[in-house]
Amino acid sequence: MIIFPAIDIMNGKPVRLYKGEFSTAERVAEDALETAISFQKAGAEWIHMVDLDGSLKKERVNTEVFLSVARETNLKVEIGGGIRTLEDVDFYINNGIERVILGSVALKNPSLVKEAVQQFSGEKIVVGIDAKNGYVATEGWIESSDVYFTELAKRMEDIGVKTIIFTDISRDGTLSGPNIKQLSELNNAVSCDIVASGGITDLNDIITLRNEGLYGAICGKSIYSGTLALRDAIGACE
Repeated sequence: MIIFPAIDIMNGKPVRLYKGEFSTAERVAEDALETAISFQKAGAEWIHMVDLDGSLKKERVNTEVFLSVARETNLKVEIGGGIRTLEDVDFYINNGIERVILGSVALKNPSLVKEAVQQFSGEKIVVGIDAKNGYVATEGWIESSDVYFTELAKRMEDIGVKTIIFTDISRDGTLSGPNIKQLSELNNAVSCDIVASGGITDLNDIITLRNEGLYGAICGKSIYSGTLALRDAIGACE
């Protein structure tokens, strides 16, 4: 299982949110690049980054932060937030970003996801499914829908998506443990690789997710708060 340490960016700085509420933004580090370098030194091969301003503005905002991490480290960078067009996808992939995460557009504009997969491959395009009470939320988690999370996952599988990041919004940033029930439901519903996001607290959670046969786990607040040592998490999954 791959461990994806996370850096969410707002106003150019690394922050964490509580249950996706932008008003709860708390700065967790001074510099994204320095933080990324520390993750690399701990043994990480990947990093998960989110443009929170981009999510709200529906366009790329903190671009240079992400590109600097791709340039200045050996980490494989996956980036989400504010990516709404094929031009956005092309820009990131052709500037050293390993994978692009499509979130809101997966629900609102699935044809764009299909085009992106066809043009850039299923290895480069990841879909992020964020849910409240099992139903998909979009636009920085502000808008809700009546689409059940496994239904959207199946649609994405049908158009060639290989990897899905699933976030239970009610657990994100809470250190209350991942939603194993829904993750297992999703893992059984589709053949896509599933990445767990939201609520991961400690090494026991990592081991549980690994034993569930998941592809990856995104760890943010647990690393910053010290309840999970990144090196230990990586070691448990080797």
